[in-house]
Amino acid sequence: MRLLLATICLCTSLLAAQQSPTLATRDRLSAELARLDGEHSNSARAQAMMIRERLENGDFQMGDRILIRVDSEPQLSDTFTVQAGPALELPQLGTVSLHGVLRAELASHLQTQLARYLRNPVVQVELLVRLLVDGDVARPGYYSVAPRQALTDVLAQAGGLGSRAKPSGMRVERGSQLIWGGQPLQDALARGYSLDQLNLRAGDRLLVPTRGDAERTWRIIGIAVTLPVAIYSLTRIVR
Repeated sequence: MRLLLATICLCTSLLAAQQSPTLATRDRLSAELARLDGEHSNSARAQAMMIRERLENGDFQMGDRILIRVDSEPQLSDTFTVQAGPALELPQLGTVSLHGVLRAELASHLQTQLARYLRNPVVQVELLVRLLVDGDVARPGYYSVAPRQALTDVLAQAGGLGSRAKPSGMRVERGSQLIWGGQPLQDALARGYSLDQLNLRAGDRLLVPTRGDAERTWRIIGIAVTLPVAIYSLTRIVR
């Protein structure tokens, strides 16, 4: 199982490297939303809802980490954590709102803000999103990963699937809401989709279930149902 996952991760990583996936622009998300609105599946509706939320509120969540480099400005060249708002607290500049800002827009957004105080600032950014990998993996826990990374890379960082993992049952949750699962998620994994392509954000949870969980549940239910019947039969015999 782990060898299979490692092979999949290698193939998808090479594919992703060849395609050089870029962060989704507003125009690209709007076009994808228009396409999804023409479909009527549950998967299409769920993806459309995530894209609408991205377009309205932006990509940034409290706890995201952003590495900023500003030429000739050492005080502004550091790793900053997104605060409530969402917003960044930058030295000398104070609060910079990130509400409604997409990941692909961040560098230009910061450059516009800094241009109010600096002459022709040159800004570079690198983003990290904190995801929870849970269930039957070697090292479950939180991982800070770049949005351009494939979801299979995140699984590899977590040590790969456990010996009793059920890959077909993998799902991505946002709070109590299922946002990816079943065949759509399997197709996305096979194509090496990045976190950004999957519209994932900080706090999302990738869950890898264990094979046999459902069977054990049904056995427990079966015992719970048959036990009262057996007790009743014994009491009839005693009488």
